[in-house]
Amino acid sequence: MTYSDTIALMHHFVDDRIVPGVSYGIINQHTLTSSYFGQQELVPEILPLQQGELYDLASLTKVVGTTNLILRLLFLGKLSLTDSVSQYLPQWQSPQVTIRHLLTHTSDIVGYIPNRNQLPKAELEQAILGLSSGQELGKVVHYQDYNYLFLGWIASKILGEPVQQLISKYVIKPLGLRRATFCPQNPNEVVPTEVIDGQPLRGTVHDPKARILGADCGSAGLFAPLSDLVHFSKWLLGQIQYPHFLPAEWLDQFFIDQTPGRTKNRSFGWILREYAGHLYILHTGFTGTLIVVDKTAQQALVFLSNRVHPNALNQDFFRYRSQLIRTFIREANQ
Repeated sequence: MTYSDTIALMHHFVDDRIVPGVSYGIINQHTLTSSYFGQQELVPEILPLQQGELYDLASLTKVVGTTNLILRLLFLGKLSLTDSVSQYLPQWQSPQVTIRHLLTHTSDIVGYIPNRNQLPKAELEQAILGLSSGQELGKVVHYQDYNYLFLGWIASKILGEPVQQLISKYVIKPLGLRRATFCPQNPNEVVPTEVIDGQPLRGTVHDPKARILGADCGSAGLFAPLSDLVHFSKWLLGQIQYPHFLPAEWLDQFFIDQTPGRTKNRSFGWILREYAGHLYILHTGFTGTLIVVDKTAQQALVFLSNRVHPNALNQDFFRYRSQLIRTFIREANQ
């Protein structure tokens, strides 16, 4: 497979000015095709994209970091899928919500937090814990950052450290993600995101909740280069093994419907889709990041961009991204 349509489409992202630049990796069995092109920055100056730069992964933090931390706790018997959230976070007043609900985004958290992105950390945490579960608990998938904030706080209750420190220690290091970090040391090695007050965010997380919550945020905050995400995808494909972290049979759980109501569209953390009679997984990030993994076909795509630069009002991106996913999966199964 040459993936000519997929690669051509990724170039259209830049040529059509949907994103400043793209870094990508395509895993075809045991062959890797990767490249980068375009710009890293458009405002306040035009700077070319460089190889090996770190991207703000946004919600890929959920599946790279927090999901694997929670599965590690499940594997070690320190946590159960049927445990009530209230067992660990007693301030939460909907005890019917379980760990499985959080992992599969079926908790149906309802409520409104005024001025959410302007609250101090303690007030934001209190406001989130003051929300509740609605009538669709376990019945529908409603993707919400709150699920992964709760999972991060639960991991902290069990292990006694902020979730981002736990991910760094118990996920990033054991999985051999050499440059992934929550605290980039050199902002010049980070692709910038949104321009705020005339200056692009570079090395500071884009998500407002993550900026407020800091190390206690399990829904966003991770930065990583293409090479780490390719390595991570090879692990999901079973091409690289870390049996002391998670045995192979646990990795298989990512490719199974894990929702309580068997809605067939969510695994542990990952979006679950079907093509040619088998299931594959994917996840996206608000900043313009994407991972698609088809274990049956032994194919994967890592697509990294900074679609929120210079501003986040970029709706055309989502249409292009949907087309990219469809094109890649079609070519992966030819």
